[in-house]
Amino acid sequence: MPTLYVVATPIGNLSDLSPRAKEILSTVELIAAEDTSHTVKLLNYFDIKTHMISYHKFNEAERTPYIIGKMLEDGIDVAIVTDAGAPCISDPGYDLIAAARQSNINVIGVPGPCAAVTALSISGFQVDRFAFYGFLDRDNNRRTAQLEEIKNSPIENYVIYESPFRIIDTLKDIAEHIPSRVCICNDITKLHEYSFSADVSDAIAAMEANEKTEKGEYVIIVNKYPQQKEDEADSEQPSTEALLVDYMVKHDCTAKDAIAFLKSSTKLSKKELYNASLNLKTLFGDEGEDD
Repeated sequence: MPTLYVVATPIGNLSDLSPRAKEILSTVELIAAEDTSHTVKLLNYFDIKTHMISYHKFNEAERTPYIIGKMLEDGIDVAIVTDAGAPCISDPGYDLIAAARQSNINVIGVPGPCAAVTALSISGFQVDRFAFYGFLDRDNNRRTAQLEEIKNSPIENYVIYESPFRIIDTLKDIAEHIPSRVCICNDITKLHEYSFSADVSDAIAAMEANEKTEKGEYVIIVNKYPQQKEDEADSEQPSTEALLVDYMVKHDCTAKDAIAFLKSSTKLSKKELYNASLNLKTLFGDEGEDD
């Protein structure tokens, strides 16, 4: 009986390919790769000459029966890989693996790098339980529904993937719906990787201040505040006026700038912030004005 090997590949550092994965990629008759032009770099690095065909979300419907047919007719072993990490984890692979199961083909996983698990392990959060969401939906209504689902779930930790061009918007969406800490991981295992943990509002400020934010891929670990802590945080929340003054002093900016930031990073409405700025003007006279 032929075997389908589901092989995890490096998410950055090529040295993370396991000896077992290298051996399997070298000995199977065929590799189904998400992007052959990407995977060939990995194969060349390890001097692996195995034949490849492309297998991605745009051709998996036609390639699945072709690969299964070759495995059954020719008795060949096949490895499936994606560009980085484990197949099926926000990557193609489900159709082929499901078809192999239905055809009584052996399916064997070859473990290795996974951005989600790596990010969880370095987050500093207690991650006995977690849920994986991958990339949130681009549709605003479905995205909001996902965030509300996370907010109302009993699980405390969530794994979200995001592109460099949407990372700040996603963090703002999280801040709007989910009182939480986050661990931001960028370019895991690559040369310029970095990660940090912070309250989500502080993470937004840090990312907005980083001129290199729009580089690399991100994993966000969302660690929800327990309801008790959320209630305590609400009861101890400083006044809106105090928040405005604190931000204006720390950033040497106008009330208008402070309003814009606090509106995007807190639950406060524009009306609440504007009324607070009017109160400051009453307290401080013209000094509270911003032209």
